[in-house]
Amino acid sequence: MKMVFYFEPVSQARPRATVSRKGQIRVYDPLNPAIYKRRLSMTALKYMLGRKPLEGPLSVKMRFYRPVQKSISKKLKQARIEGKERPIVKPDISNYVKSTEDGLNGIVWKDDSLIVHEEVDKLYSDNPRVEIEVEKWEPDL
Repeated sequence: MKMVFYFEPVSQARPRATVSRKGQIRVYDPLNPAIYKRRLSMTALKYMLGRKPLEGPLSVKMRFYRPVQKSISKKLKQARIEGKERPIVKPDISNYVKSTEDGLNGIVWKDDSLIVHEEVDKLYSDNPRVEIEVEKWEPDL
């Protein structure tokens, strides 16, 4: 199954905590990752077309396309769009993966613990997006 999410990827931030007046601690996701996960979930529901979340061992390919900075030369911008230059800046690719896996839990797959193989790329594009391919994992014979 292939899915494309036509919005900029957002990395998983550290959970935040507040203390209420009664002394209760509340842990929550910062706003941007929470919105990103909700957008992923809503879009993924359309791809799933009422199907149940996948179960069993899964293989996942993810491609995260970040916007190209505006304050660079045309030559460097072109190299980034062509994939000759990769983003070596924060956020880390692992934080993109975590927020995306969490956003698709219970919709595309029952739980992200089912992912046994993953291929991930962080790229530049004039069209920021997230591309995901999911299939049942098959052992190499």
